[in-house]
Amino acid sequence: MKATGIVRRIDELGRVVIPKEIRRTLRIREGDALEIYTDREGGVILKKYSPIGEIGDFAKEYAESVHQSVGCIAVICDKDNIVAVAGAKRNQFPNTSIAIDKPIHPELEGVIDAREKLNLSSARGDNMMHITSLDDEMLYTAELIVPILASGDAIGAVILLSKEPGATFGVTETKVAETAASFMGKQLEN
Repeated sequence: MKATGIVRRIDELGRVVIPKEIRRTLRIREGDALEIYTDREGGVILKKYSPIGEIGDFAKEYAESVHQSVGCIAVICDKDNIVAVAGAKRNQFPNTSIAIDKPIHPELEGVIDAREKLNLSSARGDNMMHITSLDDEMLYTAELIVPILASGDAIGAVILLSKEPGATFGVTETKVAETAASFMGKQLEN
C-alpha cells in the first residue's frame, strides 16, 4: 500500500471521509459503489466496484464473439477501465494502447454518460476520439460506441474499432454492437 500522509477519524456511525484529492485521482464520485477488503496486515482496502468487471470472463468471450462476427476490434469497458478486448493483437498493431485495466479517456466517459451511441469515421471527416487515457495519437479510422445500460444507469460501453483505410460502420455493425450492449446490460440487471 502507498501511504498518503492523510489521517481521518471514524465518526460515531462508523463513517470515514475519503479526501477529495484521492476521490479525484481515483475517479470516485458521489453514489459510486466501493468494495471493501482486508489484507493480512490488518489494512482495509477500498476498491471501486465495477459490475462489468464482475463478469469479466463473460465480457471477454462476448468481445471475442463480436470480433469474429464483424471482423473488427471489439472492446468492452466500464466507466473507468477497459474490461475486455478482442482483435487487437500487439504484433499486428504495435502502437495500440488498448489493454485490459487501462483507464478510459474522459471523453469516452462523457459519451457513456450521455447514453447515446456514437459512430465516427475518418472517411466522413469525423474527429476521432481517444479510447484510453493513454492514447498518444489517432489510431483508428472508424469507431462505434454503444453505451451499456443496466437498470437505467449507464455503466459502460461496447466499442467497435477499425484501422482499415476508409472504413465505416453501417447498420449491421451498429445492430451487433447494440445487441451486445443490450445483452450485457440485461445480464447485469439479473
